[in-house]
Amino acid sequence: MDTQKINIFWFRRDLRLEDNHGLYQALNDEPPVLPIFIFDTEILKLLKQDDRRVPMIHQMILKLKESIEKYGSSLKVLYGNPKEEIEKLSQQYSIKSIHTNTDYEPVAKERDDSIANWCLSRQIDFVSWKDQVIFEKSEVVKPDSNPYTVYTPYSKKWKAHWNQQPQQPYNSEKLLHRLISTPPFKVPSLDEMGFIAETPTVTAFNINDKWLNDYADNRDIPSLAHTSMLSVHLRFGTIGIRTIVNKVLKHEKFLNELIWREFFMQILWHFPKVEKRNFNPKYDTIQWRNSEQELQRWMKGQTGIPIVDAGMRELNETGYMHNRVRMITASYLCKNLLIDWRWGEAYFAEKLLDCDLASNNGNWQWAAGTGCDAAPYFRIFNPESQTQKFDPNYEYIRKWVPEFESSTYKKPMIDQKSARIRTLAAYKKAIEEYNNSH
Repeated sequence: MDTQKINIFWFRRDLRLEDNHGLYQALNDEPPVLPIFIFDTEILKLLKQDDRRVPMIHQMILKLKESIEKYGSSLKVLYGNPKEEIEKLSQQYSIKSIHTNTDYEPVAKERDDSIANWCLSRQIDFVSWKDQVIFEKSEVVKPDSNPYTVYTPYSKKWKAHWNQQPQQPYNSEKLLHRLISTPPFKVPSLDEMGFIAETPTVTAFNINDKWLNDYADNRDIPSLAHTSMLSVHLRFGTIGIRTIVNKVLKHEKFLNELIWREFFMQILWHFPKVEKRNFNPKYDTIQWRNSEQELQRWMKGQTGIPIVDAGMRELNETGYMHNRVRMITASYLCKNLLIDWRWGEAYFAEKLLDCDLASNNGNWQWAAGTGCDAAPYFRIFNPESQTQKFDPNYEYIRKWVPEFESSTYKKPMIDQKSARIRTLAAYKKAIEEYNNSH
């Protein structure tokens, strides 16, 4: 048995060697570090065979492994239940500690607590570091220590904290000579894991100074290539948040978007119920229509509303959707079709390459009016006026719905005016029922 004494660094949502906090701390610890990644079968079994995220992560892992092997080491890629895989490693090596970066999602927290307890029983240190956010958990709270549930005061406190304690990137890339020396390890193939999808193209992020200067003016125009494409990279950690924040500090509009991401993460941390329930309970009795037929037309981009159909077709083909159009399509599902936001959230979670539970949930509840700091229930996006404002020449629509000006294009499946009246009545009724019972 190889009882070589090691530390482990467990890659998860941090697939990079640069500015990686947990990796930095592991490499500063003795003995040498074995880097691992686990394809978690508990998660994979919930996904469809053609889910595009798994091939994408697989490609990221291969690139990461290739980079590590330049230092005479390798990435041990495992496939199974994380706890069981770590138990197997403990039979091959004498493990002093396991370092990783904190994951704030409820299922991940439960998994990590279980592994930490197992480590404790084996006298192995399980150490989790803050990496995917600037401020976590209760670092940015109200003076009475309660969490913020409104974005603006949260963002002001976030910026004040940053000014008091700005964070520089961790130079983990300078310590890679401390990785364990080992021949290359084998990586499980997509076929072995039961996935068949083609690997999607991950667009490089684009945040140079000129782009940042134009961001506020151009960010809402879906026909322009003026989104940062950072979301996938932040979701899987191919770039560090400290690196990005230090680069964009003078560009407040863009910085605010990064703070929204952290706002929703702390909402999920403090209020884990939002994963399955309304943040605001006064909307719990909304009588959603939940038409399966209308849901299917929305999913396929066949609603007869060009801007909505364009967004859904972009999502289905690319795994991506422009942010302004995400708001329009979400509002249409919840407040025009009166379909439960959870149905839309689930579809976005299945299709979006950049899907992050906290942001996906927070933004869907914002669109539905059921969340924290949400759009008021009576704010219902009008797809026609949104089109006139953000795609007046139909450039985005023509790209994704080329038939929209022809006789073959479907008629709108509902009347906008009557749908609005119906939605307002449903929300008002729910509020009245809540008020009467409290």
